[in-house]
Amino acid sequence: MAHSTMGPLHAFLAGTARDGRGRFAAEVLGFSDERLEEVHDYIQWLFPLPTRSAAQPGAPVLTQAEINAIRMDQAAQETLARATDRMLRFYSDTSWWLTGYDHNHLRITRIIHSLRLLTGPDEARRFHEAILALNDAAGSPVNARSRTFWADAAGA
Repeated sequence: MAHSTMGPLHAFLAGTARDGRGRFAAEVLGFSDERLEEVHDYIQWLFPLPTRSAAQPGAPVLTQAEINAIRMDQAAQETLARATDRMLRFYSDTSWWLTGYDHNHLRITRIIHSLRLLTGPDEARRFHEAILALNDAAGSPVNARSRTFWADAAGA
């Protein structure tokens, strides 16, 4: 597919274009845990959704054409797999989010929903189960409402 016909999210995930801040996906995936926590405008690019972000209203929104293209694009799928692994490592290595209420709970909902749309239910379920295991190991500090959103996003 020619670069010029790719939507911005597909091109970003395919590694051929930058996000709204001029970053390639590989750069974002190289962020430290602290930077992943502090920076709030990358998650909408790594794990896009077909709905406008309340947190980042300027972030692009997935179209059905982009969803279809990303599903078929090996490079985009590899970026999604690397992004999923990086975020799981982030959540495994940090405990900031293991509290009653935290902005990462919204990020987790987004990741699960985006994975279900772009990679399928198995990847979404795998991420969801890994997050639940981390929450359980910490004594289940995350509020029930967030856990319900995660389950809904996973199609559980």
